[in-house]
Amino acid sequence: MSNQPIIVSASPHVHSDRTSKKLMYDVVIALIPAFLVSIYVFGIGALIVTSVAIASCLLFEYVIQKYLLKAEVTITDGSALITGILLAFNLPSNLPIWMVIVGGLVAIGVAKLSFGGLGFNIFNPALVGRVFLLVSFPVQMTMWPTAIENNTTVVDAVTGATSLGTIKEGLMAGDTMTEISTRIPPAMDMLFGFTGGSLGEMSGIALLLGGLFLIIRKVISWHIPVILLITMAFMTGIFWFLNPEQYANPLIHILSGGAILGAFFMATDLVTSPMTKKGMVIFAIGIGIITVLIRLFGAYPEGISFAILIMNAFVPLINKYFKPRRFGTKIKSKIV
Repeated sequence: MSNQPIIVSASPHVHSDRTSKKLMYDVVIALIPAFLVSIYVFGIGALIVTSVAIASCLLFEYVIQKYLLKAEVTITDGSALITGILLAFNLPSNLPIWMVIVGGLVAIGVAKLSFGGLGFNIFNPALVGRVFLLVSFPVQMTMWPTAIENNTTVVDAVTGATSLGTIKEGLMAGDTMTEISTRIPPAMDMLFGFTGGSLGEMSGIALLLGGLFLIIRKVISWHIPVILLITMAFMTGIFWFLNPEQYANPLIHILSGGAILGAFFMATDLVTSPMTKKGMVIFAIGIGIITVLIRLFGAYPEGISFAILIMNAFVPLINKYFKPRRFGTKIKSKIV
């Protein structure tokens, strides 16, 4: 028998140089293309809202951790920075600054630190902040600056409904999709971002580039965003096929609103999403179904934020029934 001692230690037993901090800053890099598009379309308003959201999230995390929780300050790990960016991406560029600050307080103080901080929060903090503002200040949260056709420059005084809002209002007024389609931007404008809406939902192609970067870097898995968008396309495609004058086509639903932003950057949150591939598929399908149901039959024209938060609540249950295989256990084989 060898005289070499056996060392028993807690996991993890396999180490790498990929820290949670590096993963966070990969997400920040992935959000840069969409941020640049928002600056181009909305100008100084986008910069102000994003800067205030980031600063408020960092400030509240520092103050709460240092003076209320008396805990280690973790503002350099990148999580509060991402929360601030994603919160801004879910807001209109003309939202009053004090409301942005309130959103940062709710996101960090209520949705994150009240649960114990990074790794313990049940719900996506940025979405909690966004939904709180939407429910509390629905008028200000739905006054979207619109792009001027001649130079795609946005003037804060010019506001209007988003594409989904225009569709919802038109259908309620008895208009057909053929009539409504003349009042919403073409698919190419939605793809490149020359439309009205929240900062981060503007450019589908910028968000897709950022999402692809995260997948290549293996920060996120493709399962959640791809399955989520396929579910939305499949469901909306069925309704559109049955009655194209009453329901928008799948391309509009994918490119408008926060579908792509939510699919790649919020539903994939490592803390609030399932651990296993099977769990991710169930999670993504649930978000897609709820989003479509809210968009088509709910009071709000958009539904991705509510859908993600609802499915966040089911993640512990999903993880319970779709557990990853324990390291070292044998896979049972069927005897033929």
